[in-house]
Amino acid sequence: MKKSTIGAMVLALLLGSFALAYGVGEASAQLSSREPRAALAHDQPTTSPSPTTPTWSPTRAAPTAKPPQATAPRPKPSSKPSSKPSSKPTPALHAGRTLLGPRTSGDRVRDLQARLKQIAWYFADVTGTYGPVTGSAVRGFQAKREIPVTGLVDQRTLDRLYAMTRTPTDDELHNIAVGSASTRTRLDARCLTGRALCIDKTSRTLRWVVDGEVRSTLAVRFGASYSPTREGVFHVGWKSANHVSKLYGSAMPFAMFFSGGQAVHYSSDFAARGYYGASHGCVNVRDYDGIRSLFTQVVLGDKVVVYWS
Repeated sequence: MKKSTIGAMVLALLLGSFALAYGVGEASAQLSSREPRAALAHDQPTTSPSPTTPTWSPTRAAPTAKPPQATAPRPKPSSKPSSKPSSKPTPALHAGRTLLGPRTSGDRVRDLQARLKQIAWYFADVTGTYGPVTGSAVRGFQAKREIPVTGLVDQRTLDRLYAMTRTPTDDELHNIAVGSASTRTRLDARCLTGRALCIDKTSRTLRWVVDGEVRSTLAVRFGASYSPTREGVFHVGWKSANHVSKLYGSAMPFAMFFSGGQAVHYSSDFAARGYYGASHGCVNVRDYDGIRSLFTQVVLGDKVVVYWS
């Protein structure tokens, strides 16, 4: 090969190397000018990261735990329930037509007074005349039962009074106290013949009756609710002037037995305590002289009638 040819080839090689070096430098310069934009592009990935691969961005701060928020205390329920207004107003009460009032008198007023006396609204004598005392008792009764307070008796007042009381006895209508030594209560028909100890639980009296005539009357009391005095027609089976109960050890003077262990006899407890006590089934008498006299008159076989009048 000729020297001229070899020289041309060496020169071409040198020129190519120079051009290659220049191109690499130029490309490096351009790449350096584009780095910020490329980095910005890398901050915004075009695809979502895998849920299993956590990603971290230098521009985002790591999440911090939030402090617990204070919970406001719940108000305590009121101990007093709130009163709700009634949806329906209470209708006003109006008094009815007057049936009994001032200037009226008679048996209906007597019945009214006796009934008011039974429930402790009337304390005067039963007179049968409607006066100021009766009117005051009626007003008190009406006010207690939320009846229009007028002091006059209308049908509502009368119905309420009748519902709370019983039919007055003849003694109550004539101011004879229950258990007194006198009574106006009618005798039981079984007492009107022969000789009978007529014992009335309603008036709490024992009347000694011979052929329909009342010879004497004594106040008596009876057995308690757990040992009541039996009712019906009996006969005196035996007598014991100084009897002492074998069951209770208590004295039973002038005992007249009429039904098993039940007898008519004197009771010192009745004389001392009155009707605050009760017997074990016997008919207790508190008048010592009265039962002693009766004991001498009654004979075995005389009737004993115990009843409610």
